[in-house]
Amino acid sequence: MKKLLIILTLTFCCGLLPAQMLPQLRPVPSYSFAHFNRNKLLLPGDDTDMERFFQKMDTVVMFGEGSLNIMHIGGSHVQAGVFTQQFRDDLLSLRHDLMGGQVFVFPFTAGGTNNPSYYMVRSTGQWFYCRNAVVRDTDKRMGLAGAAITTSDPEATVSIMTRAKNPTAFTPDFAFDKVTLIGYSETENVVPLVSYNGNSIEGVYDKTRSAFTFNLGTLTDSVCIRFDTLPGSFTITGALLENGHEGINVHGVGVNGASVPSYLRCDDFERDLELIRPDLVIFGIGINDASEKDFTKAGFMENYDELIQIIKRVNPDCALLFMTNNDSFKRIKVKKKTRYEVNTNGLIVQEAFQEMAKTYNAALWDQFDIMGGLRSMQEWEKAGLAKKDKVHFTNDGYMLLGDLIYNALITKYIEHIKHNPITR
Repeated sequence: MKKLLIILTLTFCCGLLPAQMLPQLRPVPSYSFAHFNRNKLLLPGDDTDMERFFQKMDTVVMFGEGSLNIMHIGGSHVQAGVFTQQFRDDLLSLRHDLMGGQVFVFPFTAGGTNNPSYYMVRSTGQWFYCRNAVVRDTDKRMGLAGAAITTSDPEATVSIMTRAKNPTAFTPDFAFDKVTLIGYSETENVVPLVSYNGNSIEGVYDKTRSAFTFNLGTLTDSVCIRFDTLPGSFTITGALLENGHEGINVHGVGVNGASVPSYLRCDDFERDLELIRPDLVIFGIGINDASEKDFTKAGFMENYDELIQIIKRVNPDCALLFMTNNDSFKRIKVKKKTRYEVNTNGLIVQEAFQEMAKTYNAALWDQFDIMGGLRSMQEWEKAGLAKKDKVHFTNDGYMLLGDLIYNALITKYIEHIKHNPITR
């Protein structure tokens, strides 16, 4: 199989590979209000980081060796999961058995909020939920997930199942045999247990990472987390599910209402990021920043600089991809009547991302322009692609965005292969 892949790759680089054997783009519909003809990745600065990413992608996709870690970070657009799932599943369509061995999850359902679409969570008992977008005196320490759930209920459990709510044609079956549960007991007397396939085991505690590692011994697609030695409380801030398989891992990190400062206030963000050490970060944070009354371009870019420094400390070679905001509207009440006013800060954010892409030698996906620019969200709503709040998308809209950013990335990747012959 490896020999065949090498032959195909070398043939492609010599310009002899039939068109039907090239990486395939996803079909997308045409809309008069959108600029899908401008759907591309822009590289206004040095392309070294993206080239390094594509070289690693060559090894994973063409030869089936090594792992590629991609993190998509944002607010509610990412927490919903549909956008990230579609993009991930499109990538996995490049080659059979390309799903990697990691999935980073957080049990949002236990906190009474919506869960990402590509895994399911069930819970029992009482849980207290906090998120990085809302600051309260009672909030717990948070990490990469940007959220935390806490319980002191002896009946409390959390079950995690790696099954998608609405699988696509390329949604993988993911089984795991290792669980890294990130969390802590403030009184240090509550210990988590993991139950699976009729077994119940204790984990190995790593105080430095504030995490319990459970080696299951057999593969499973679901586990139940419960607790020993209550009374007391335990806080969960995330979990990494693994099976040791090589391939492409796409991690969604999103919290409803999150802005860039929301992630900066997560004390353990950098520590947890070490668990996945991304090769590419797709930045989709900005829609909530642009809705703040005191929003400024300078402040927005300063906050992003701080976040980027954290990511570069974890992996100096990490490639960056900025997504401009989607067009959006503000909801305004006038004499008890609701009306919507276009958020012109979208134009300012677009400029900020264009400048940052050049400064940080990053890629830019100009979602704002591609979807049609200012006021285009109204047209997306009429087409059934956006919701009435004129901020969020429908499932069809998120799936379309996933296909679009995949097409932009793969188009740039095909250019890379044409200009960089692969040899072994």
